[in-house]
Amino acid sequence: METTRELLESVHTIAVVGFSLDEGKAGYYVPAYLHDMGYRIIPVNPAVTEAWRERGYASLRDIAEPVDLVLVFRRAEYVPDIVRDALAMPHRPRAIWLQSGIVSPEGEALARAAGLTVMQDRCIMVEHRRLAA
Repeated sequence: METTRELLESVHTIAVVGFSLDEGKAGYYVPAYLHDMGYRIIPVNPAVTEAWRERGYASLRDIAEPVDLVLVFRRAEYVPDIVRDALAMPHRPRAIWLQSGIVSPEGEALARAAGLTVMQDRCIMVEHRRLAA
């Protein structure tokens, strides 16, 4: 099992499910922070066509290029389907990260059974800042 540090140091491309264009929402400012730290951010939200010169996608299943990590900003009841979409991607991601307040035992079980690393109920920005300190 990867440590948080190993995961964050090896990830380059992050698909953000629930990406928002509202700067006051975590679905915007957390990915913005990660983008500023050098990660490539791919927005996943049917209402977002582009962010930071990256094309937006309606679903993970629409992304044909490799993604290292799927970062989720959606309620827990949506997580199992999000994990199924991630597992159906042409290039399966290595990890699923559920932001603070999001816990899905079913989603975790699906992802772990497929060999993915899973982080739940943790803010990736807080973890990145803590490890960078």
